[in-house]
Amino acid sequence: MYLYNSATHKKEEFKTHTPGRVEMYTCGPTVYHFAHIGNLRSYIMEDVLEKFLRYEGYDVNRVMNITDVGHLASDADTGEDKMLKGARREHKSVMEIAKFYTDAFFDDCAKLNIKTPDVVQPATGLIDQFIQVVSGLIDKGYAYVAGGNVYFDTSRLDHYYVFNDHDEEDLAVGVREGVEEDANKRNKNDFVLWFTKSKFEDQALKWDSPWGVGYPGWHIECSCISMKYNGEYLDLHCGGVDNAFPHHTNEIAQSEAYLGHPWCAQWFHVHHLNTNSGKMSKSKGEFLTVSLLEEKGYDPLAYRFFCLQSHYRKGLVFSWENLDNAAGAYSKLIKRIAALTDTEGAVDEEAAAQMKEKFLTQVGNDLNTSMGITCLYDVLKAPVNDVTKRAVLASFDSVLSLSLLEKAAALREKEAAQAKTAGADGFTVRGEGDPEIDALVLQRAQAKKAKDFAQADRIRDELKAKGVEITDVPGGAVWKRI
Repeated sequence: MYLYNSATHKKEEFKTHTPGRVEMYTCGPTVYHFAHIGNLRSYIMEDVLEKFLRYEGYDVNRVMNITDVGHLASDADTGEDKMLKGARREHKSVMEIAKFYTDAFFDDCAKLNIKTPDVVQPATGLIDQFIQVVSGLIDKGYAYVAGGNVYFDTSRLDHYYVFNDHDEEDLAVGVREGVEEDANKRNKNDFVLWFTKSKFEDQALKWDSPWGVGYPGWHIECSCISMKYNGEYLDLHCGGVDNAFPHHTNEIAQSEAYLGHPWCAQWFHVHHLNTNSGKMSKSKGEFLTVSLLEEKGYDPLAYRFFCLQSHYRKGLVFSWENLDNAAGAYSKLIKRIAALTDTEGAVDEEAAAQMKEKFLTQVGNDLNTSMGITCLYDVLKAPVNDVTKRAVLASFDSVLSLSLLEKAAALREKEAAQAKTAGADGFTVRGEGDPEIDALVLQRAQAKKAKDFAQADRIRDELKAKGVEITDVPGGAVWKRI
């Protein structure tokens, strides 16, 4: 498998510290509001990556945090805590907000077939670990106390900016234009490891620490959670591209300073979901959720299909027209799979192995999910029996997670329930849910019954011209498009 590595800016062969095992970390949500579908694009692509690694035979340990404290309104450690902001908005406690939106997040993930990580750790559950690591950074000379807060000293690093090319002069200006300067910092690109009440008197969640009553900064939580559950060597760190700086940059700085050796070899960043006006974000009020898609009549898996049609390193433009196109393509794919009704024969193992090898090669080229979708259509066109096609589709869907066979079975049941009956003889027509085709098949049957074979042949030829194949079965007929 080859993946683009954001840290080295090139596509590399994927390797792990321990052969056969992947220690994987993905940044989780800040649970102060619903996740919008732009957020969920990252989780969908990370889910496919994890499942593909398992498909390749790796033992994967995937860890994810839940940010329920410490993430401020600005990435530059300014403004109020997002959790407190959510609590004020809804007149609830911070922990009530955290539980409600954590549950909502995992409900959305379930609707999108996103697997729950092996370890899910809320930040509030590891405060002692945060304090231990911050203390260690002070002891090693990488952190200092100023104005009641603890800061990481970026001047101690040989190389701070990892994911993009910035020179020292750029860094000296500060991490964000228009950000209020923190006079406690020795360097403008230093960042907070621990806040105390000296700066945030109204913070709802606070703990005792060697530096006063306070709470951890956002960046320290991911490093500590990963070190606890993934160990000292992390193989793969994932997240949205907007987290590359400063969050992931700061994670690398503090983790490697604390451990004394390189920390994470591979960085995987998913690009934005954009609207016609730019990046989708909560601050802009562009707040499309999975529930809203459902209210408008969309299957959440149609949105997953929409995401898989694009490469994770390219911005994806959302519009209702684009989603309609994806939903239509997904529906047609399900119909074609539902038409694979033949149960005769066994799986052609040689042909299946060849198709699986192609899938591994195509998707394994920097997680090219659009080629993975193409492989589905290749299976449908392959000169093999339906039994083989269903087996290979099920195999591929263990990675793509589009519920292909389940949706196809449900469609067949629906069509069976809606089958048309002609007269008292119980003749039924089963097909792909097209009333016009159903009517023609029924007319052909009536013509045959009346011994008007010329009319029956004319209807058969008309259906054939429409790309429809009819199979007579006891008590009726089944049709499918070919």
